[in-house]
Amino acid sequence: MSSFAASLNIVMIRSETNKRKIFNDPVYGFISIPNPLLFDLIEHPYFQRLRRITQLGLSHLVYPGAIHTRFQHSMGALFLMGHALRTLMEKGIPISEEEQTATNIAILLHDIGHGPYSHTLEGVLIQGITHEEITNYLLDLLNKEFDGKLDLAISIYHNTYQRNFFHQLVSSQLDMDRLDYIRRDSFFTGVSEGVIGTERLIKMLNVVDDQIVVEEKGIYSVEKFLVARRLMYWQVYLHKTGIVAEQLLIQIIKRAKDLAKEGISVYGSPAFQFFINQQPNKTSFFRNSDVLTHFTEIDDFDIMGAIKIWTKHADRSLSILSQMLVNRNLPKIQIEKEKQDPAQLEKIRSAIAKKYRISFEETKHFVVSGTVSNRAYNLEHEGIFIVSKKGALTDIATASDNFNVRTLSDPVKKYFLYYPKDIDI
Repeated sequence: MSSFAASLNIVMIRSETNKRKIFNDPVYGFISIPNPLLFDLIEHPYFQRLRRITQLGLSHLVYPGAIHTRFQHSMGALFLMGHALRTLMEKGIPISEEEQTATNIAILLHDIGHGPYSHTLEGVLIQGITHEEITNYLLDLLNKEFDGKLDLAISIYHNTYQRNFFHQLVSSQLDMDRLDYIRRDSFFTGVSEGVIGTERLIKMLNVVDDQIVVEEKGIYSVEKFLVARRLMYWQVYLHKTGIVAEQLLIQIIKRAKDLAKEGISVYGSPAFQFFINQQPNKTSFFRNSDVLTHFTEIDDFDIMGAIKIWTKHADRSLSILSQMLVNRNLPKIQIEKEKQDPAQLEKIRSAIAKKYRISFEETKHFVVSGTVSNRAYNLEHEGIFIVSKKGALTDIATASDNFNVRTLSDPVKKYFLYYPKDIDI
């Protein structure tokens, strides 16, 4: 299938329930929906909203093909989960139909709490809250709406079910979420370093002592996965231009909020204006139903539609920032191993204030510094275990004879600074 096909097409199959669908996915091919409950969840507005939320935020400004969505990723993770469950059952692991359905639901809905542009605006529209916390809340609401049919799925998602390995398939260092997004993001960005053998990895899975393990002959596939994950982080997820674009988007929203506090009108859809004007936080999210209502209505289109209008806003700072993003006239960025000199930052801010004829306070949106870090494998969390032919379990960092795998557990931290290209320092 052509890589041009960046969206999922639905092909209907006639059946008694009329809920047996096939999704044509450019990465895996045809993805079938195993039961009516999963179909109903996919059709729910909470899940359909994910069609309008890009998987990689603003990475398409670096890799033009990266316009795939959270919807596509969730469907892909569902496909891999079905493959994993069948593999384990073929190896004699007893899994009931109820457990299959619940695990499929858990992976399908694992990203339902993401907001516009995925991770980029997390904690910006609603201060102090994570997409995981929003996901938990939406899962509870859906469970009530579906008369408790998500009880087991929620138990698996929260790792409170007695059989731990189901949760590991949903959330661990070798789960169906990671297997899909590494391969899918590689596909849509065209970054070949992220190509991993998902089928072989899944075929090598097994369960020992109620935990997911990888059979010994799959050790090199795990090594490839971890190296690919590291490379994808530096080449895609933490690409310097992507960092600039996402930080610029954050500063645009912050400037709009500053204006709203001053009583200055800022255009936006009703849902977006709610977040600009009301500026909710974690507490109000759980106490004020209006926050949830508007959150489930807002998506990437609300944000970018407003920013296009803001390019002509009377406020110079908001207008200039918005033009930078819309026209992809992005600031330049420096990434160093050492933290930037505060005196240099002050010098840059003064130059910006003079050139753009704005207050020194407003220059905080044009000069941004911060940190990025990457650790492909975390030895402090539940690890990836290799099972030998004799049944012994060994962490991949010890089992591998590849020195790079052990070093991948060391976090790498870098400092970044960006400011407009036309400021000469």
